[in-house]
Amino acid sequence: MPFLLIDFPAFNPVALQIGPFAIKWYALAYICGIVFGWLYARALLKSERLWGGPAPISLVQIDDFILWVTLGIIVGGRAGYVLFYNLPFFIDHPAAIFKLWEGGMSFHGGFLGCVVAVMWFAYRGGISILSLGDITTAVAPVGLLLGRIANFINGELWGRATDPSLPWAMIFPNDPMQLPRHPSQLYQAGLEGILLFAVLAIMIRFGALKRPGMILGAFILIYGLARIAGEHFREPDAQLGFLWGGLTMGMLLSIPMLIAGLILIVWAVRRGAPTPVQAIR
Repeated sequence: MPFLLIDFPAFNPVALQIGPFAIKWYALAYICGIVFGWLYARALLKSERLWGGPAPISLVQIDDFILWVTLGIIVGGRAGYVLFYNLPFFIDHPAAIFKLWEGGMSFHGGFLGCVVAVMWFAYRGGISILSLGDITTAVAPVGLLLGRIANFINGELWGRATDPSLPWAMIFPNDPMQLPRHPSQLYQAGLEGILLFAVLAIMIRFGALKRPGMILGAFILIYGLARIAGEHFREPDAQLGFLWGGLTMGMLLSIPMLIAGLILIVWAVRRGAPTPVQAIR
C-alpha cells in the first residue's frame, strides 16, 4: 500500500550560507555537537555534588581539551572510514583521503581518536585519564544525536528495505532502487543520542562520576548495544555489504566495545570511589 509511505522532506543540503561561505548540515552538526557538549561538560564540572568534592578537571583544562578532542574526532573519524569501510578505493585514490567535504566518517574511528586525545591530554596535564574519559563520553551523545539527524537531513545512510505498509517507511531521493526503507538514521538518533544521554545522565545524578571509569564503561557498553540494534535496520555500505554470518562492519566493530565496557564497569565498581583528597590531586 504505497499511499502509506511518508514523503521524504526536501531539505536544502546547505544549512547556512553567508555570501560564498556555506555550512552544510553535517558540518553544522559537528560544530553544534562540540559546542553544546563543551557547555554541558562545564556544567558537570561545576557541580561538586556530582563528584563528591571538587572535580578532578578544571574549567581551564576542559576549555583547552576541546581543541584536542575535536582533532581526535576528525582525524580518527576519517582514518576509521578509510581503514574500515573503503580502503581499496583510498589506496587507488590517496588524495581523496583529505577531501572531507565529500563525506565519509566513522564513529568507531572517531572514538579511537578521542581515546588517543584523552590519554595524551590527561598524561600531559597530570589528570585522571578515566575521569577525563567519563566527562568526554557523558557529553558525547549530544553530538551523536545531531550527527544522526544530519544523516537523515542529507538522505544518506538509510535503512534496509521494508514492507510499504510500514506507516513510517520512506523512499529516499538518493536511493537508486527507490524502495520503501526504514528511516534508520532516526532510530539511531533515538538509541545512540536520546536513550544513551538519558541513561548516562541518570547514572551521573546517582553518583557515577564518583567512580572513575563508570560513565566511560557505560557509554562504551550501551553504545555498542545500541549500534548493533540499529544495524539490524540500517542498509550496509554498498562497497562492503554483509560480512560473516550476516553481520555488518558496524556490528563487528561494536562487539569489542561490549567487552571493553563491561571490563571498565566491573573495574570501576570494584575499585570504588576515591576520597576527596585523591579526587583533587
